[in-house]
Amino acid sequence: MADWNPIQAAVEGPTGTWRMIDPMGHEYGRIELRRVRNGAEVRYKALCGDELLGWSTTLRHACYRVHMAFLSAHGPSGGPLASWGEE
Repeated sequence: MADWNPIQAAVEGPTGTWRMIDPMGHEYGRIELRRVRNGAEVRYKALCGDELLGWSTTLRHACYRVHMAFLSAHGPSGGPLASWGEE
């Protein structure tokens, strides 16, 4: 499916929070909308559990960041959570 993007795995709720859900219905990450610079700008905080993966300027990029960490955790470098913080 060439048009699929990780943002399609994001489920909003509560307001300003997106939970990344795998095909089995399990949450594998979270994105939180935050206002920065005295509320003048917004950023998306990408998380896996309590671990910060980084900050993004778009929801699309934040979803991509969380999804890539999820995929990396299933690679040859180790089991779940082995490489959540790596880019």
